[in-house]
Amino acid sequence: MDLAVQIKQQFPHFNAELISEIVQHALEKEVPKDTELLREGQFIKVIPLVLKGVLKVYTKHEDKELLLYYIQPNESCIMSFSAGINNQPSKIYAVTEEDSHLLLIPAEKLSKWTKQFPDFNSLFFLQYNLRYSDLLDTINSLLFEKLDKRVLDYLKEKVAVTQNNPLKISHRQIASELGTAREVISRIIKKLELEGKVKQSATTIEILDL
Repeated sequence: MDLAVQIKQQFPHFNAELISEIVQHALEKEVPKDTELLREGQFIKVIPLVLKGVLKVYTKHEDKELLLYYIQPNESCIMSFSAGINNQPSKIYAVTEEDSHLLLIPAEKLSKWTKQFPDFNSLFFLQYNLRYSDLLDTINSLLFEKLDKRVLDYLKEKVAVTQNNPLKISHRQIASELGTAREVISRIIKKLELEGKVKQSATTIEILDL
């Protein structure tokens, strides 16, 4: 499919002039699963627009991660946008959760395009609202929900964004992304299995309670 046509289909509020600018200046790239796109402390060179696939955004302390949100098709990363437009180092990590087709917008274009194209601005206002809601959900989950519910909700969300069930995922990965110990996750997964909510094999976990 012609790139301009695809952009128009996935970002229908973009006008023709903005689409022409994106086609001219953005880098179209296929990025394999588990590729690190951004790390904490790195200055932003490009901002991703996701055409296909899923990106995972998280923060990290020592050997523990905390999942912040996923970026799905027709979305972008507001935290990368904020750091890029202000020429500040990243406060987050971003990695491809699935094989992804991305448009990489040069950070040097952000200031000009936000002034020139209101429809470009509107994309990031929408992303801000989405991510703000995601972060509130994460905080509420950390403060008020039991860990077994957090684990089940985490697995359900991963199924929803990747469209894979069963999930090929380890207890160690779940523990890392939820900021807890592998042994704790193993106990919770066994409990969820006994309750008939999940089914696990040596390498996968299937969600039965969708």
